[in-house]
Amino acid sequence: MAPNRWLRPEVYPLFAATGVAVGICGLSLFRHITINPEVRVSKENRAAGILENFDEGEKYKEHFLRKFVRNKSPEIMPSVNGFFTDPSRN
Repeated sequence: MAPNRWLRPEVYPLFAATGVAVGICGLSLFRHITINPEVRVSKENRAAGILENFDEGEKYKEHFLRKFVRNKSPEIMPSVNGFFTDPSRN
C-alpha cells in the first residue's frame, strides 16, 4: 500500500528534480574534496598546518568555466536584449 502512494506518475518530476539536486551536491562535494587546495584529507597533509600555496589556490580559482565566461557579456539572450534596447531599430 505504501509504495502505491509514492510511486504515482505525478511524483516522477519531483524525484527527477531531487535526483538532479543530489547529483549536483555530490559532484560539488567530490570537486572540493579532491581538488580544493585548502582541503587536506590525509593525515600527513593535515599535520602541515596552514600552507601558503598561492599558486595552487589561483589554479583552483581560475578553472575552465571561469576562463570561458570571462570575456562574455553577462546576458542570457544577447540578440533579444539587443532587439529591444537598440534605438536604431525603432
